[in-house]
Amino acid sequence: MSELTLGGYMARHDRAAAFAGRDGQAYSVGLFVEEHPDVQGRHAGSLLFVRWSEAGDRPVGHLESEILAWGRSVGETEERLKVLSLYDVKAALDQAIGLDPGEW
Repeated sequence: MSELTLGGYMARHDRAAAFAGRDGQAYSVGLFVEEHPDVQGRHAGSLLFVRWSEAGDRPVGHLESEILAWGRSVGETEERLKVLSLYDVKAALDQAIGLDPGEW
């Protein structure tokens, strides 16, 4: 798997990929897959973005992408998320930032 994919990056560097969001904040990314399938037997998968403090020493929030992959098992959905390019992951982060309502 190419290092330019989410899974390839994570495998090569043994850590989560990190990005600067369009809001200037630092984020790391993880996979989120629904444990239970929907009525059609599919597991939904999205990306979970953890926002870090300015010092980078603690999480201060998070965002979730829209559903980006479906699979017949948790593993299949994870593999589909892992082949996303880092460019697509960054675009999903920036979209999630744009949809974030901010403080309630």
